[in-house]
Amino acid sequence: MSRWKVTLRPDPREVRLLVTSGVGGDLLKARLPLPGHPRAVLGLLEGLALWAGSPLAAAITADNRWSRTSVSTLFGGEVWPPESALVHFDFVDRRSPRRIRGLGDFRAVYAAEGRDG
Repeated sequence: MSRWKVTLRPDPREVRLLVTSGVGGDLLKARLPLPGHPRAVLGLLEGLALWAGSPLAAAITADNRWSRTSVSTLFGGEVWPPESALVHFDFVDRRSPRRIRGLGDFRAVYAAEGRDG
């Protein structure tokens, strides 16, 4: 069984959740309202890790509209999620990367790396 990966994308009204597996692709998609308890996100992800039978890697995406410090809304005012043996959190900046122009079409190369072209 492949290790599951989770991406969380919060905005001011909701959190989008995507769970993927390297073998099977998308496993779960959800749009949830912002949590009502500071441990709700961690509890949900720990439950998914138990379901998967192995720890999860969880990426929290941030961009200019929803700063990294605003992500604390997910964790009851804490800037960083609580520690867990079942879930490893990381922040991912989803702003568009600067690209070198004029060298031809590199979409296939970006796709091979798992990045948008």
